[in-house]
Amino acid sequence: MTGPRFASLAAELRERIALGDYGRTGALESEAEIGRRYEVSRVTVRRALEQLAAEGLVAARRGSGWYVTSGASFGQTLALGSFRHARSAVTEAGLPLTRAVTGYEYRPAPADVAHQLGVPESSEVLHVLSVRHAAEHPFDTTAEWVPLAFAAPVSRAEAEDPGVWETLRRHGHDIELVRQTMTATAASAAVAEQLATLPGTPVLLVRRIAVLTGGWPLALSEHRYLGHRFRLEVEFRGGPATAGTEPAGVAAFAPYD
Repeated sequence: MTGPRFASLAAELRERIALGDYGRTGALESEAEIGRRYEVSRVTVRRALEQLAAEGLVAARRGSGWYVTSGASFGQTLALGSFRHARSAVTEAGLPLTRAVTGYEYRPAPADVAHQLGVPESSEVLHVLSVRHAAEHPFDTTAEWVPLAFAAPVSRAEAEDPGVWETLRRHGHDIELVRQTMTATAASAAVAEQLATLPGTPVLLVRRIAVLTGGWPLALSEHRYLGHRFRLEVEFRGGPATAGTEPAGVAAFAPYD
């Protein structure tokens, strides 16, 4: 075991906690399951969990496993009238936005991905990795998953241009809504290499789920933007419903039992 391996695993788990992947119970997978998923030793898993425990994010319950601690992650659903894509913002700045696919394969869905897509765990899904550049500068790195039932039209070439979601749309899949979750995180070694930055650099992690009419998830994407090259702007009409100091759209999840 080396330091970077347990630190990298801790970063992966920290992101999943921030995204709310562990639900209302806050229960993590068993140490053995975590080790199998990330292909690391039990010692590495334990070291990573101990690191998160020291940060106050998780705690062990005797005979029950590891759980996310109350207050480790916060969030609130917002209803917004429109969704503005990064491409339009980059184009308005007078820069070309290009995408390069770095990974394209059919593989079993990890547990959290399967849950988000509403498919059985380990079901085969299309997994696409890509990097976008604004002119010559890295803009974001993206991981996307599409259920097997919808993935057939998406070739590697189409995943690169016009992109996974646009390809699905052109094949008749009209997106009813997009669920978006955002959190701050730090670039792993792999993400840092793709974004031409240093490991640990602040990045904005944005998860988007495209949902069809009837509530069927169509695709899941996770974008990691360089924190100093991307910002989110939201307009609210009227003031908050009640006076307070918290910014709109931020509220604590209910404590785990």
